[in-house]
Amino acid sequence: ELPAMHSILERGKKNGVKCRLIDKSELSELEPHAAGIAGIHVPEAGIVDYRQVCSVLAEKIKIAGGQILTGERVHFITPDQKSVSVQTSSGKEFSAERVVNCSGLYSDHVADKAGARPPMKIIPFRGEYYELNDNARGLVKNLIYPVPDPNFPFLGVHFTRMINGGVECGPNAVLAYAREGYSKLKINPSELIESLTYPGFLRLAAKFWKTGLGEMWRSANKRAFVKALSRLVPEIKTEHLCPAPAGVRAQAVSSNGSMVDDFYFSRNGNILNVCNAPSPAATASLNIAKVIGENLN
Repeated sequence: ELPAMHSILERGKKNGVKCRLIDKSELSELEPHAAGIAGIHVPEAGIVDYRQVCSVLAEKIKIAGGQILTGERVHFITPDQKSVSVQTSSGKEFSAERVVNCSGLYSDHVADKAGARPPMKIIPFRGEYYELNDNARGLVKNLIYPVPDPNFPFLGVHFTRMINGGVECGPNAVLAYAREGYSKLKINPSELIESLTYPGFLRLAAKFWKTGLGEMWRSANKRAFVKALSRLVPEIKTEHLCPAPAGVRAQAVSSNGSMVDDFYFSRNGNILNVCNAPSPAATASLNIAKVIGENLN
């Protein structure tokens, strides 16, 4: 993993990130319970409470005269030369000079309604997390990440010390049975069939079925999940883990079975579709907004 680590280090430096390579002894000083022969220390790395971030952004939108409507499903998008009409499930109709589609798990569906026909489909992957109990929180002081696999940059469990002092660990990556399948029991038959019959997903599954089975096994078997975590922190035990809320990754997959790992914007007249915004899009959200603004003008 050392060559990949050096490559990441150089990439970070080129992007202006303050980072440096540390040896085993310095790693032990920063994270006494972590395993490793080397690491990259990024002092400016950290986390936020993104719910609070969104609340502040929402307040700024309202102060600027904007309005936020929740629980609205887009039925029709009708563009003409000067404006765009959007009709929703509640019967409301909106008209605007420009429309931006940033609908995440449903970005391809909304883009279809806008006439964009993106060359990809969103496949939902649920990422399941655990939280360390009070007895084990002291094993992790910072954020601890593994060296990523270039084939699956979103795979690989890691440790995150949260704003409230807790420590989350995960995620795995398993196919969700609904686009908003945040629990194992959430099933949307039509959306599941859509995923399973999509040629791109079938090609992806055929190529990486062993990896997929491993992720499913870690989802079903807590000990297997702990084994993956123990590569980073060997003292982690099964009894240290408490279930935590899951997330769903909107993974864009092209028809040839490749995972789209870069941003994909599609302009259709006065409509801008953000068809893919890969992780860590939340971290980059304000800069993404600037790019969207530039594309609209």
